[in-house]
Amino acid sequence: MKRAYLLLENGKIFEGKPFGKRGKNFGEIVFCTSMTGYQEILTDPSYKGQIVVLTYPLIGNYGIHKNDDESRKPWVEGFVIKEPFKNPFHRSSVSDLEKYLVKNGITAICDVPTREITKIIRDKGAMKACIFQEGESLNKVKKELKEFPSIVGRDLVKEVTIKDALVRKKGKPFIAVYDFGCKESILKNLEKLNLGIRVYPADFPAEEILKEKPEFVMLSNGPGDPEPLKYAIENVQKIIGKIKIYGICLGHQILGLALGAKTYKLKFGHRGANHPVKNLKTKGVRVTTQNHGFAVDEKTLPKDVRITHISLFDNTLEGMESQKLKFKSVQFHPEASPGPRDEISFFGF
Repeated sequence: MKRAYLLLENGKIFEGKPFGKRGKNFGEIVFCTSMTGYQEILTDPSYKGQIVVLTYPLIGNYGIHKNDDESRKPWVEGFVIKEPFKNPFHRSSVSDLEKYLVKNGITAICDVPTREITKIIRDKGAMKACIFQEGESLNKVKKELKEFPSIVGRDLVKEVTIKDALVRKKGKPFIAVYDFGCKESILKNLEKLNLGIRVYPADFPAEEILKEKPEFVMLSNGPGDPEPLKYAIENVQKIIGKIKIYGICLGHQILGLALGAKTYKLKFGHRGANHPVKNLKTKGVRVTTQNHGFAVDEKTLPKDVRITHISLFDNTLEGMESQKLKFKSVQFHPEASPGPRDEISFFGF
């Protein structure tokens, strides 16, 4: 197969070269502005359901590394890049990018104008898309894309969460982590607190966790729309005010819904490693890593919830807390390192 195609929901089609597994994949197409970290992006469960366009033009130059995965496998539905680097050099590289994609069944396309595609997403918003190979019927693919479900209203968390509770690190007192699609980096940072860590499936009963008396509950990141996650929202409602809660990304959104607030879908989301966020308590500005397509509507939050952070890109809510209800949460990823480690203090060190 010498050609591959990217079809967007608005009818725009791009011709490129196949990369990774040859096949046909559907998803919501989004763009990420990170210059490095392609392996972490591929394995971040928050990208479940999405075809990711990387805006940086040259991808794969440092290969694949043993300890850079953010979860047990890649989760993206497809990968779109301008130019692949096929002969990476790094002392700890164990594979090149294409071999990794083939091994893990990820369909990708390269040699396409990622700048133009990004502008379309920016102007028209995130939309459904399909990567397919030469030989497929275009009319058939268009019909399948039209029938493919939107990411709105779908429960993607059930596809990425662990099936059974597990002990990540022995010890008491311990941290209870709700796995909505938890990144490995979050768990690694929690390990530095010298506490035990237990990880629970997304629908694990809150009553059972409270019986075990954890030091605090961490609500992790995860993919997709938070509103369909009724089981998670109800569990968090049972915990609020009884024990400390920390929320990150999707966990922040679930906490907002549990408080009675509303969430909404952003036009094209926040995905990248260069997002400026203002801390309203310190008046300082920090550079953050972000990956989300939904946000909490701050106007619908209870009056006793304090807003702590806002995005300097679009003024959306990036953090909140309540001493009375014993919680704090952020929309960005404090565990990620876009260069500086500006917000690592979220974890307590």
